[in-house]
Amino acid sequence: MLKNPASKYRAFPPIALTDRAWPDVQITRAPIWLSTDLRDGNQALIEPMDLERKLRMFELLVRIGFKEIEVGFPAASQVEWDFVRKLIEENRVPEDVTIQVMTPAREELIERTVQSLAGARRAIVHVYNAVAPVWREVVFGMSVPEVMELVDKHVRQVRALTDARPETQWVLQYSPETFSLAELDVSLQACETAIAAWGPGRPIILNLPTTVEAATPNIFADQIEWMARRFADRPEVVLSVHPHNDRGTGTAAAELALMAGAHRVEGCLFGNGERTGNLDIVNVALNLYVQGVAPGLDFSDIDAIRAEVEHCNQLPVPARHPYAGDLVYTSFSGSHQDAIKKAFAARSEGDAWAIPYLPIDPKDLGRSYEAVIRVNSQSGKGGISYLLESGYGVQLPRRLQIEFSQVVQRAMDVAGKELAAADLWRLLCDEYGLERAPDVQQRHIATRPGAHGAAQTELRGSICWQGSERALNGQGNGPIDAFVNALGAATGHTIRVVDYQEHAIGGTGSVGGDARAAAYVELRVDQGQQIFGMGMDHDILSAALRAVTSGVLRAIRGQAKEAPSLQEHADPREEAVPVA
Repeated sequence: MLKNPASKYRAFPPIALTDRAWPDVQITRAPIWLSTDLRDGNQALIEPMDLERKLRMFELLVRIGFKEIEVGFPAASQVEWDFVRKLIEENRVPEDVTIQVMTPAREELIERTVQSLAGARRAIVHVYNAVAPVWREVVFGMSVPEVMELVDKHVRQVRALTDARPETQWVLQYSPETFSLAELDVSLQACETAIAAWGPGRPIILNLPTTVEAATPNIFADQIEWMARRFADRPEVVLSVHPHNDRGTGTAAAELALMAGAHRVEGCLFGNGERTGNLDIVNVALNLYVQGVAPGLDFSDIDAIRAEVEHCNQLPVPARHPYAGDLVYTSFSGSHQDAIKKAFAARSEGDAWAIPYLPIDPKDLGRSYEAVIRVNSQSGKGGISYLLESGYGVQLPRRLQIEFSQVVQRAMDVAGKELAAADLWRLLCDEYGLERAPDVQQRHIATRPGAHGAAQTELRGSICWQGSERALNGQGNGPIDAFVNALGAATGHTIRVVDYQEHAIGGTGSVGGDARAAAYVELRVDQGQQIFGMGMDHDILSAALRAVTSGVLRAIRGQAKEAPSLQEHADPREEAVPVA
């Protein structure tokens, strides 16, 4: 690193806005939210989503409550085109949801983009071009007048193409790309040019992106207030912001921009996106929530949302991610634990939320208090997991580690001694029924065509359930889903899979002579707390079905089971592990 970074890097100049008003503004209502997970987020993935994953993400966004969703870049690839057409032709877009597509200011791409939206009820066409000095001068070699000519030409093209399709309600979104690095008067000129070409009085979204964060969030707020003043009396204009997170301040930039006059926010769930990511909409929405502002988005089952996003993006959400990470509601410090326990004891139902170290009630997001009040140390959980993996080949998911560590703690309290690897294995087998989970007998699995061309799996068979044989008959989008539906119907329980993981166990070691599979499933049974099941078998599907039955049986019997005695299972030859 340079001793004098000023010789290479320049500080961003402040905005001449001495009468700025935004520092005194309080956010009292949610903005319009636009999810760009399927466009900006998708293009940042190592492996971009296929049609199946894109559809799952779209349906998730609709369930959460997004009313505007950028669904792709249809001129970029056949997959993008096919996905937009699938949504429209199969009538998958709810009446209160508007889809948005993006195109650069290029004639042939604009034409194909508008074609992709044929038959849509309402659509936003998002056109962008670069206006900042480095881009226009170095990358494209254009003067400011040439940039304005390009904006005028291509917005007029969008207008002509959309006017020819009156069956759709059209909205233009124009982005002066790299707004955060451009001169304000140039950005304003570009926006005014787009408005004039689109037609005065017609609805238009002016999207002002921090394409690359280059300054502190207060400077971006000044830029937004400067622009907002110019459009304060223009009801047809919606001011939108699209922050990125290059400086790690995307959330702050979005919140200050709302204070400065922005009406709309674009971003991705959990901040996925190019480089350091787009704005994290979950973060901003729940920041509003804990200030008493209803965000209009439903994150009441944050773990299920996170699992679905991780599947679609093939990227993990970090354990310390705000509001959603595995560890964000867990305090390992004894003083923190003491303060939390005392505050819970003093709190009455209906009181304003004021719990030390917990800015939000985890139950509002579908979490339990168990991880908050547990007393195991991080090293204890890590030691348990290490011995089980090294001695028995099982790789417990993180949330299962937390759950099982409580079982270990109860057993240790009874035994009054350290636990060896053999003790931990016996506890695991007892708790998750690894040696007594009922098998599905005479099972028959068939795949048939379903709605919209999707395959449907049918499972038939029987299971010995709590002393009696039950017939199984269910359908789903795969064998596990079909089994869950069949088991629920046979037993009268409502079962929902939140997460599923599996791995192979090698043929050597103490587990057994042949290779086996381990499956872990996180369930919600009868709207209760989420609970894990675990199964092992030589066949991976059998392991998965055993895991489901394990979890359901655990949910039924609840957490009241006494910790088992370890005296008969202790093995003095095993290395002990401290878990307290």
